[in-house]
Amino acid sequence: MRKICVISGTRAEYGLLYWLMKGIQKDPDLELQLVLTGMHLSPEFGLTYKEIEKEFVITKKIEMLLSSDTEIGISKSMGLAQISFAESFEELKPDIVVVLGDRYEIFSAVSAAMIARIPIAHLHGGETTEGAYDEAMRHCITKMSHLHFTAATVYRNRVIQLGEHPSRVYTVGGMGIENIKRLELMSQEAFEESIHFTLGMRNLLVTFHPVTLEHATAEKQFGELLASLDSLENTHIIFTKANSDTNGRIINKMIDDYVTQNAVKSVQFASLGSLRYLSGLQFMDAIVGNSSSGLLEAPSFHIGTVNIGDRQKGRLKAPSVIDCEPNHASLSLAFSQLYSSDFQNSLKEVQNPYGDGMASQKIIDVLKQTNLDSLLKKSFYDIHGKGNV
Repeated sequence: MRKICVISGTRAEYGLLYWLMKGIQKDPDLELQLVLTGMHLSPEFGLTYKEIEKEFVITKKIEMLLSSDTEIGISKSMGLAQISFAESFEELKPDIVVVLGDRYEIFSAVSAAMIARIPIAHLHGGETTEGAYDEAMRHCITKMSHLHFTAATVYRNRVIQLGEHPSRVYTVGGMGIENIKRLELMSQEAFEESIHFTLGMRNLLVTFHPVTLEHATAEKQFGELLASLDSLENTHIIFTKANSDTNGRIINKMIDDYVTQNAVKSVQFASLGSLRYLSGLQFMDAIVGNSSSGLLEAPSFHIGTVNIGDRQKGRLKAPSVIDCEPNHASLSLAFSQLYSSDFQNSLKEVQNPYGDGMASQKIIDVLKQTNLDSLLKKSFYDIHGKGNV
């Protein structure tokens, strides 16, 4: 059996990988090795591994998070992770490692796998997020990887532009759409009961992460957002907390303080989990913040996205996405547009640009059929007509 090692470090990433892991688990020719790290193992971020182990056998847990969200703390966490992944790969001996996205814990895992001469399959490469160091991480992961599964043709072209051979780059669509199509989503009554909170006349889901290529902007930007939210009438707010990025704890403390002072109209979660998160989107007017889910998943629910600042700058966007600056004036204009009758009517016709929701089986077919022995040595593919150089 071919051993497929899937690595996850965050709640959002796990949700995107869920159906791929289910498919690997059911395939008689494949063996799933599931390695969890990062926020999954942290009490501060909800110990999400406990929910995962209800669905899957966790092969290995890689501790890496130090009690710090400073630049030094994150760099130390990356070093600790790379050491631990190197030891785990020696023990597990996977045939191929599968990763998604661009976070620093995934960078550490891929670095260790590359040195161990283990083929790497990378999902959601070729995308751009110009406000975060995830941008550089993602492209570095692409160059260390051997198979590429992109969410759209424009991203496939960008991976090829980075020198990856077209025969190894597959456009399969966004992973989140499959989750939406295949999960049995909760009713409003069940959703409200699960979060112990009653929805209002208007409802927003807020997820805001630090813009990691900017210095000390988290507190000011999130303060502007909270002030804008406070000026909205008849609006209930569900907050999901920031990731373990630089200065993420500043945002999470501000969320705690806001919800304490506004308990009637707001509620917060370290993690909603995929089912509650996607179920909740059915009943929201918009996702507000700078999470990729506002671009990848929200359009499938025909709801708006108020996309704040530069964190997602450069990504493919549906017409349902309203870009704005992280200041009160720009946010107020964005909310006015969101609730305008013209914009609300336009949402009915929105199409998600990230595919048909059948990504996982396409990926499994490639993982099963590819000759892994020939993957490790790569030639640079020259897009200027010279081919491999």
